[in-house]
Amino acid sequence: MPNIVILGSGMGGFGAAYRFHAEGITPVMYDKNTYHGGHTASFRYGGFLFDQGPHISFTKDPRIQELFADAVAQQYETVQINLNNYWRGHWPQHPVQLHLYGMPEDVIVKVITDFVEEHHAPERPIKNYSDWLLASFGRTFAELFPMTYTRKYHLTTADNMSTDWLGPRIYRPSLEEVLRGALSASAPHVHYITHFRYPTEGGFVSYLQKLVPLGNLKFGHELVAVDPGKRELCFSNGVVTKYDGLVSSVALTDLIPMIRNTPPDVLDAARRLACSTCVLVNVGVDRQDLSQAHMSYFYDEDICFTRLSFPHMLSVRNVPPGAGSIQAEVYFSAKYRPLTGSPDDWIEPVIARIFL
Repeated sequence: MPNIVILGSGMGGFGAAYRFHAEGITPVMYDKNTYHGGHTASFRYGGFLFDQGPHISFTKDPRIQELFADAVAQQYETVQINLNNYWRGHWPQHPVQLHLYGMPEDVIVKVITDFVEEHHAPERPIKNYSDWLLASFGRTFAELFPMTYTRKYHLTTADNMSTDWLGPRIYRPSLEEVLRGALSASAPHVHYITHFRYPTEGGFVSYLQKLVPLGNLKFGHELVAVDPGKRELCFSNGVVTKYDGLVSSVALTDLIPMIRNTPPDVLDAARRLACSTCVLVNVGVDRQDLSQAHMSYFYDEDICFTRLSFPHMLSVRNVPPGAGSIQAEVYFSAKYRPLTGSPDDWIEPVIARIFL
């Protein structure tokens, strides 16, 4: 049997372990943490449960739906998602381009004027995300909303991003849809996520609980070097191990420099990549009437967090009876916006702004 090693024990790692298990192979899974789940781990503090980030399952793939449902013994919540946005004192529904009603009149007029002009303009080549936004929405909307959000969430400018990742994530409306959303508060809700599933008990990491036995898990192993020639891995705790096949879920910005004898052009390409880091501030509250939306997006650049989510609205088991919870996301990047000091430094600024 081949010696297969998987680096990381999150969704990606266990997805690989599941596939190997189907071939009769039990891989060895190394994780630098003392727990499994990676970015989809869940933690409980005094009766409040928080996932490591706002995670929901909105797949429409029947096979994956059943895999997750079976993992939690069919005990999950099916929720119709509600999203909204905050911009300069206004709370438009999501997506903003379909819900301009109630915004300042001059903003609505300029957005629609630019939208019409752009759609009558000669077709231009789309070289980056900025080009796509301008062609899709016109300059006013693009600069006020998605370009601003990009600087907060992706920590770089839209012209520095490709369009490969877009898929259905950003809705391109027709002129009629924009007009209806500007004239009426009852515009339709159009989003690539309509319903989602979430485990009733135990948080999002519960979707992995039946997959855990599929790998030989070894925690507390932080990778420091990969030698492809020797097929050898070195960890910070001094452990050195061999492998026949290797699957990695380590971020490329971290992985590539650790691979010995990597060609200079590959190292140079890796240095041009950027990886963001998220500081999560989790707040337990002694009431539930905190929000009508499961997630709220914040465009104002003087507000430190990019998004708020409300875990108690995913499952009542995530909080003590009668309580609510809030999770705030604050983003950083070693390349574009380094995190200085401690993540704890953001607790008070986030709480002060939430309850302003």
